[in-house]
Amino acid sequence: METVPGALKFIINSCGHAFCSSCVAQYVAAKLDDNVCPIECPQPGCQDGTIEPERCHSIIPTDLLDKWGLLLCELAIGAKRMYCPYPECSALLLADDEAGAAAIAEAECPHCHRLFCARCAVPWHVGFGCLEFQKLGQDERGREDLLLRRLVGREGWQRCPECQMFVEKSEGCNYIKCRCGYSFCYRCASELSAQNHHCNNCKP
Repeated sequence: METVPGALKFIINSCGHAFCSSCVAQYVAAKLDDNVCPIECPQPGCQDGTIEPERCHSIIPTDLLDKWGLLLCELAIGAKRMYCPYPECSALLLADDEAGAAAIAEAECPHCHRLFCARCAVPWHVGFGCLEFQKLGQDERGREDLLLRRLVGREGWQRCPECQMFVEKSEGCNYIKCRCGYSFCYRCASELSAQNHHCNNCKP
């Protein structure tokens, strides 16, 4: 067995096990790469030892120490944690669990100072309530998609139930035949036949 000089030994205070400092540094780095926290003593069968970040400042780089601190924060916060939904920020945030917090939607990230919806955990959906936004498909939640939907609502356009294309009625009755061939009522989007342009679901 190789003897490790005392100056190169790393002793875990909580259990007393000693290891090579270089080996501990590699062990800690591997655990952090796997997002494991807390980091337990590597001695097989040891249930009391935990490696503390304060003791590792001299053996692991600063970026790993920062990641370790973030993992410890996430562990302490638990289910109350959330992240800024803007990818270039992604700051760790604490979700408020006080009475009435469930009603809060519009929030500002304290790091990048942009608005987001705390309930939907997405950038702020201007002009859309949370329930309406959550009914949208994942491919309909982009900024351009939301702007289009606001325009549709303002202009009163209807959507073809078959091909999902938006149509605008310029004149005439509510019978619409989409370019995909599907016929429907412009007011309620119910299916209509070419022989009967009257919708039974809409009042005259």
